[in-house]
Amino acid sequence: MRRAVALIGLFGIVGAGLSLSVLPTTRTNAAPSDQRTFLIPAGDGYGVADCISSKSECGKIVADAWCEAQGYAKASSFGLASREDFTGSLSKAKVTPSAVPEQPLVITCGG
Repeated sequence: MRRAVALIGLFGIVGAGLSLSVLPTTRTNAAPSDQRTFLIPAGDGYGVADCISSKSECGKIVADAWCEAQGYAKASSFGLASREDFTGSLSKAKVTPSAVPEQPLVITCGG
């Protein structure tokens, strides 16, 4: 009886392993023509604002890494966001001059 149970368990494990090896592997990739723009707070705590806002080589590296982390191939543009990019997205709370938020960064990712 123990051999029968052991054989059934063995066949179950082998069958599960075979079924997993037959399944296609999937990877999430954005369509090449698909573009998306991300607004990132300048004071996000990672210290990348200087690189991205200066449009230097380190900004390109950081922007490409951000896009890759989001499932895109590379960054098509990056820099400081224009007022039109984020106007209306901030709450209408009373803002004192000392509490003016920093201008956010923008990264556009695409194929």
